[in-house]
Amino acid sequence: MGNSYTGHLQSTRFEEVLHNSIEASLRSNTVVPRPVFSQLYLEAEQRPSSHEGRIDEEEDEEDGSDSNSPPIPFQMKPPPEGSCTTDGFCQAGKDLRLSSMATESLEVPPGFLLVGAKSPSVPDHILVCAVDLRFLPDECGRNALLGFSGNCMGCGEKGFRYFTEFANHINLKLTTQPKKQKHLKYHLLRNAQGILVKGPPICWKRIDSRMRHAVGNVAAGPEEQSGHGPSDLLPNSAHTALNTINHTDLNTHLHISEGSPPITNGSHIPGPPQPGIVASGPGRPTVIGSMVNAGPPKKRHKGWSPESSAPTEVTPRPAPNTTTNGTKSADSGASGCLSMGSSLPLGPGESVTVPDHLLQTCGLRPVIFKGHGTLPHLCGNLGDVLVSGLLQKCYRSSQNLPRVYEQYGTAPIQPISTEMLILLTVYYLVQLAPDQAPLMEDLEQIFMRSWRESHLTEIRQYQQTHAQFPPPLPCLAQPLTPSQLPWLAKLATSSCGEGVLVLDTAPSLAEALEDTFHRLVDGRLSHTNYVVIICMNRSQEIESCVVVTGKHQTRALAESLLSPSDCVREIVHELSSGMAAELGSYFSSLGPDGDVEALLEKASPENTSQYSGVEPSGDSPKPKCAEFSVEWHEIRPVQLAVARKLLSHVCAIADSSTQNLDLGSFDKVEFLICVPPSEVTFHQVVLHLWNSGVLRELGLNQDCFSLKEAEQYVVKLNQGAVGKINSLIQKSKMNPYTLFILVHDHAHWDISSGQCSGGDSNIGLVDGLLNCRQIRDAPNILTLHVTSFPFTLQTQYTRISPYNEIHWPSGFNKDVDLYHEKTKYFGVSELLETTRSGSGLPLLRYDSSFESMAAALEDRFPKLHSAVIRTHVLIQHYSLALMATAGGQALQALQKHISVETLEMVQCLLNTSQRCPSHHGHMLLLRIPSPALAAFAHQRLCHVRNRLGLHKQFEIILGDPCSALTVGNHFLDQLRVWLKILDPDWAPRTYLELEALPCILILTGMDPLGESLPRSLKYCDLRVISLWSLQRTTLEQELGLAAYLLKTKQDAQHGPHAPSDLSESDPEKLSSTDNEEEEVVVDVNNDLPRLGNQASPAGSQQPKSDWTPLDPEKQPNQRRQSKSTSSGSSSSRGSPLRQNCSWACNLSRPPVVLLPKAVYDLITTVDSSGLPKSTSFLPHSSVEWASSFRPLLSKMMTCTEQSLYYRQWTVPKPYHMDSSNRAEGRTDNFHPRKLLLSGPPQVGKTGAYLQFLGILSRMLIRLMEVDIYDEEDINCKCETDLMRYHQPVALWPNTDTVRGMPFDYTIHDPKYEDISTVYSPDFTLNSEDGHSRRQEDVYLRRRTARIKLSKYAAYNTYHHCEQCHQYMGFNPQYQLYESTLHAFTFSHLLLGNEIQLYFIIPKSKEHHFAFSQSGGQLESMRLPLSSDWNPDAIKSPIFTPTTGRHEHGLFNLYHAMEGAAHLHILVIKEYEMAVYKKYWPNHIMLVLPTVFNGAGIGAAHFLIKELSHHNLELERSRRVEHGNRPPDVWPFIILADDSCVMWNSVDVNPKSGTTGTERNVSLKQVLQHMESSPDITQYGLCGMRKWSSRGDGAGQHKEPFSRGHLHDFLLLNVDLTQNVQYNQNRFTCDDVDFNLRAHSAGLLICRFNNFSVMKKQIAIGGYGTFIIKTKMTDVPTTIQPSQYICAPDSKHLFLATPAQLLLEKYLQHTSHRLFPLSAQNYSHPVLSVDCYLNLGPEVTVCFVSSRPHSINFSTTGLLFSGLLLYFCDSFVSPGFLKKFQFLKGATLCVICPNRSSLRQTVVRLELEDEWRFRLSDEFQTANAKEDQPLFFLTGKHI
Repeated sequence: MGNSYTGHLQSTRFEEVLHNSIEASLRSNTVVPRPVFSQLYLEAEQRPSSHEGRIDEEEDEEDGSDSNSPPIPFQMKPPPEGSCTTDGFCQAGKDLRLSSMATESLEVPPGFLLVGAKSPSVPDHILVCAVDLRFLPDECGRNALLGFSGNCMGCGEKGFRYFTEFANHINLKLTTQPKKQKHLKYHLLRNAQGILVKGPPICWKRIDSRMRHAVGNVAAGPEEQSGHGPSDLLPNSAHTALNTINHTDLNTHLHISEGSPPITNGSHIPGPPQPGIVASGPGRPTVIGSMVNAGPPKKRHKGWSPESSAPTEVTPRPAPNTTTNGTKSADSGASGCLSMGSSLPLGPGESVTVPDHLLQTCGLRPVIFKGHGTLPHLCGNLGDVLVSGLLQKCYRSSQNLPRVYEQYGTAPIQPISTEMLILLTVYYLVQLAPDQAPLMEDLEQIFMRSWRESHLTEIRQYQQTHAQFPPPLPCLAQPLTPSQLPWLAKLATSSCGEGVLVLDTAPSLAEALEDTFHRLVDGRLSHTNYVVIICMNRSQEIESCVVVTGKHQTRALAESLLSPSDCVREIVHELSSGMAAELGSYFSSLGPDGDVEALLEKASPENTSQYSGVEPSGDSPKPKCAEFSVEWHEIRPVQLAVARKLLSHVCAIADSSTQNLDLGSFDKVEFLICVPPSEVTFHQVVLHLWNSGVLRELGLNQDCFSLKEAEQYVVKLNQGAVGKINSLIQKSKMNPYTLFILVHDHAHWDISSGQCSGGDSNIGLVDGLLNCRQIRDAPNILTLHVTSFPFTLQTQYTRISPYNEIHWPSGFNKDVDLYHEKTKYFGVSELLETTRSGSGLPLLRYDSSFESMAAALEDRFPKLHSAVIRTHVLIQHYSLALMATAGGQALQALQKHISVETLEMVQCLLNTSQRCPSHHGHMLLLRIPSPALAAFAHQRLCHVRNRLGLHKQFEIILGDPCSALTVGNHFLDQLRVWLKILDPDWAPRTYLELEALPCILILTGMDPLGESLPRSLKYCDLRVISLWSLQRTTLEQELGLAAYLLKTKQDAQHGPHAPSDLSESDPEKLSSTDNEEEEVVVDVNNDLPRLGNQASPAGSQQPKSDWTPLDPEKQPNQRRQSKSTSSGSSSSRGSPLRQNCSWACNLSRPPVVLLPKAVYDLITTVDSSGLPKSTSFLPHSSVEWASSFRPLLSKMMTCTEQSLYYRQWTVPKPYHMDSSNRAEGRTDNFHPRKLLLSGPPQVGKTGAYLQFLGILSRMLIRLMEVDIYDEEDINCKCETDLMRYHQPVALWPNTDTVRGMPFDYTIHDPKYEDISTVYSPDFTLNSEDGHSRRQEDVYLRRRTARIKLSKYAAYNTYHHCEQCHQYMGFNPQYQLYESTLHAFTFSHLLLGNEIQLYFIIPKSKEHHFAFSQSGGQLESMRLPLSSDWNPDAIKSPIFTPTTGRHEHGLFNLYHAMEGAAHLHILVIKEYEMAVYKKYWPNHIMLVLPTVFNGAGIGAAHFLIKELSHHNLELERSRRVEHGNRPPDVWPFIILADDSCVMWNSVDVNPKSGTTGTERNVSLKQVLQHMESSPDITQYGLCGMRKWSSRGDGAGQHKEPFSRGHLHDFLLLNVDLTQNVQYNQNRFTCDDVDFNLRAHSAGLLICRFNNFSVMKKQIAIGGYGTFIIKTKMTDVPTTIQPSQYICAPDSKHLFLATPAQLLLEKYLQHTSHRLFPLSAQNYSHPVLSVDCYLNLGPEVTVCFVSSRPHSINFSTTGLLFSGLLLYFCDSFVSPGFLKKFQFLKGATLCVICPNRSSLRQTVVRLELEDEWRFRLSDEFQTANAKEDQPLFFLTGKHI
């Protein structure tokens, strides 16, 4: 094509788009081309980049050659003979490589520069050359002379005039034509150390050459340009095109900055900058010298860019469909301008005078955006000009590189240049629509996208390697120079006509501003919206500013710069000063149609009977609507789910190791709910609280019988709240065991810092009250923040942990209804979906007629605030709509003055109540933020309504947060009837109580304060909302007023369902306001049929009334009927419509929302992430973005991810309450007792947190309660006259009396209901109470009772209180208690070898032990003397065997002992040592040997008792050394179960001897009483009964002491029981076995019946948990008890279970078959010698002892049905067995540890004489040989 840059046009989308746009504007006078900027930056599609992987060594094409031409073959000239041909050396043999010459001193002639050449033969090296700078290009790729002049830096030869000759000399060895553009690659520079290094690449490519090529092709059509159409552009990202003007150039590196050492090229002496190079900013010099030429340069010079002429005027473009309006909030008074260069100070004459009467002359107040440089001083009429620093702030933030790049120092990733910022600003202003105001968020995102795309390769390189950045790619980008900026800016504005004007001729900003003001006054800017001023100051630095001159834009910007309070004051001033009087007079006349008041007089009730006679006469009965019901106070399933989530978070705080919340110490919940200062919100929460039942549940309503008294738990956050908060703080100090919940509802309302109040007591009040030190430090106050907009509290300095956030869940998951509710939430995201669904009219829309009228009046009244104008327009529309609807045919002409939307709403309001017998209707919400305007609207509308005689048709209510609701008496009577309220003084205090009342609610206040609206809301008119600051919270809380709960259970009655496309694919993902993206069934077509023809002119004149039929089949006819009756004439009332309540029909339809067009465009515009544009706005005016380099919110973000996003990218401003929460030296400073509940508006958060209070109270009560076994004793005697042995008032037992009492062999403990009964001759089994009950209830859950823990209870590890922290070893002031491990060795005859135990002894408990003085070895455990008495100590050591209950075991006896000193030892298995030590670091532990890891409770009891006896002997020996008598050492220990929780004592009346109430006492009191018993050392065992709520009734005479079995809690005399051991092999019933053997040995066993122990039900762990499994654990099998045994030497499935356990379980389940004569036969028991084994509940066991002098009852005449011999010792002899008689066929069972001892026992006892044996009667437990099975033999009696 004859142009060397054609190929590069294809790689630069910027030029192509620009030239296509220019061409289209030149070729057409009517069609407006698409703006350049919107093509480049506003397209949603993304194009993959094809240049990301290019490297700087890629061969470039030489200037002047065709890009498509093949390479030219070339043969190098042969070198002279004898010359050097080594790569990297010149022909003279001198080294040219940079690595070798870096430190050498080189002589560079003047005018020459050192450059680096690349040779293909040595690609890793750079060759050093000296080249005349005239033949090298400048930083823009221009001004390079053709030809070459260079010197060899190796041998010093000079005067090379041809590059071919020079290439031969330095041995480049090329195969193609040598070209300097290919092989001279880099400038070479010397760094601060004087070392020669590689510099920036030589910029051979030019910008202007491509520009000239593009301009030259403008005349050609787009089809002729390289075959590329609009959709066939460069396959690069949308912003890569701007790389050409954004990269660092040569002079960036040549610039000598003050803060860095100089880098020089050529001579070593740094000098002044070369001619033509001036500074244009920090580190960015620019060559401008060649641009002063008036004409084209000489032929051999390149790079000339012709100055552009004036832009071509074209027809202004129509507005695009999607436009935005408004701007972000910023400091309008920011005076500190950031000068982007080193501008000289302004002279005294450089000030600008604002012309007088500028506003009056031009009808606008221009807005000046500061840009670069210092804005000149303004003087004169300053009231008519606004100055904003928003644009300057945007520039400043966009030039701050992210921190991640700053740490790498100088790198090719540079901030966007000043020239580029200004050019992008021009592009942005050009693409704005005529009615669209600039938005700084958009501009900031544009800057960021441009920066990212221009450095895409470097950023990805950084992300992949984190290494040195590669040098910039010269083929991709070249910088934009200041001289090019005005030309490109004017070129861009050529497509918008006069919309944007660029002024670049003035020498200073002052003169340019003067010129702008003159143009404004002269009217030359009437069609110009923006004036962009660009000039060079005296220091040759760019200065700029933007003057907004469009009427719509200046108004929008001026109002956006006002704070909400300033806006209110401005509106009040305009209304009170009479400024709006002219506007009112304008509305008083309708032109040819007459005067409004006159028309109103014509439509008065005396002149028309339009709506007369609506009310039935008083004599006739009033019909009632059967469909009305109020359901807003019902609790929904999702609210309960959220309440449980809140509870789980509270439990998580309590369970954490930080111990910030001790739930176990609280026994009560109290709360205070803080709400914004709104009367309606206050009473709304009170109403919800009263109806929730929480007050009754918390026990707080003993004195609360009315709503008035319930108000004490809710407080408005005004000055009156100070006293209530202080009272709460004082109550929290006085009641440390009460948990106070402080609920902060609507938490985003006031987040101002209390430190910035500035004397205003209301500012920062919330911060001062809720974040004060007293609440922060109180351990029993938990704060719950509740809000629909959590991002106001989610900043970098937030006080709330992300783990303490609770987000409202989605009701659907993959179209599955999770909560099965009657209602479905329809929120903002669902409203937005209706605008995209395409089925029928959207529920969210704007009123174009209203917008047109408001815009025209805004131009006519420039001094008035737009809210004043729009409110007057709205009032006029409603007034005329009421007149047109109620005024009959005479006022039909008024419809042309009314918008269709307004007329439709008024007709619906008037007509729908007539369809219901009870006159139920709809609510129309009219949102007017200004209280003054709202009061004016209320007054005017009431006047019109009353003049029309409609005062009984609908109510007009002014909803002011500062005042209560006022409703007329007529409507009060209606509401009382509907709500069934009998109180004649009742009046509604909330909007919810206005359900079904036909009314217009004028809701005022600058922000909604959490008021909920009734479900009768039909229309939500937001057409006059003021958007003084575009923030996400401001927008979404206004839209949240329309959030709605749809009724779904009657959906089937309202026609077929429309395709439900109102939900996103993933219900858990983020939406515009909330994470509720439920699929809501809404028939949009059936919902709004009356607006189907609105687009046509006829439809706009004949709006449809609300006569929507329920039957879709009749809809066409019905539509025609409603059309004919839309005027509201009397014939409409007589139409044959069936009476149906429109209110009930509307419950399944969400309200219609009307928005200002600017807001509608804003929220319906979707950004690149797929979310509405408003989501990318600043969350709140009190926060700011941490960086401009932030990503956008993603549609795929969950609420948790959204929270983390705001926590990372937002910081609070100084007046935010969290600004003082900066953590010192920490990454966070979260308050541990703060929670945040977030959910979409109107979704039911109040009901959720009220339910949370209720279930939290229940949980605390549950924590204070435990399940106690509550069972009656079994096997009780039936005799009523029992012999009395002790007096009922006896405190202690008498040893002689106890010795004379019979021993009760029968077991009464209900936990042993399913074991064998012990035979007793004086006991007769009651068959009705015995086996029959067991048959039914043996497998049922044991009976328990819920008992509240007393202050004397034992606790598990979850209990934390201040009193027992040190006892537990968790005192946060100290480290965990140190413990030492001590070995203790002793031997026992039954154990064989010596056994070694381990004690873990904390340092704090070492005083309980004696250690050797030499080596510190453990010698013994210290025991007191029997004569010792200490009222604050317990003498008996307490041993608690435990397994699997390190968390749930009740080992905390601090409260049970009342803090008394005691010795408590946990007996644990070796493999559980670490976990027990972790949870109980301050407890002494006795670790059982390894061999007992699989043993049962018998082994633990055996070792405890024998070790204690051994220790008793050691203590006696130690005491003898100190002079004491051996018997004086205290011989008792306590064996306690790990589930004993509380102890009780029965009070006995000393006079009557009757028992009184049973009360809870401390364990200390019980033990001290038992230990102080007279002759206590004569007792072998002492214990107490198990508690039962029915066992011992009050008023009974009972025996205070008894002699029988003891369980669970024993006082054991280890001295007297020396010869009676626990069976170490036993797993079950070892206490029954020990009790029987102890009694037979003659020991006294005494049970204190006035004491009882409560046992807690613990479902985890314990010695009762047995797992019987096979050795092949990977084979799951169900093992029957019959498989527990097998024949010896047989193939059988072996079990990995101890043999003793298998034997006991086998006998328990199968003994009724093993002993068939014993089943159900109490009179013929099985004789068990020296042991008790459980043979199942159907078999009775008779225990006898073979020991000499043992106590056995007489068995004379008793026939036994079986004989059980278990491990018989030598005391069992043939003679002993012959004393007993057996039934014929009785069964014998002999059990021995092995087969040999089994045979020896049979022979020794001569059993074959009376018993018959078979070979098949020998069995073993199902254990492998190495597991030592047990063997037993059965036989039959002969």
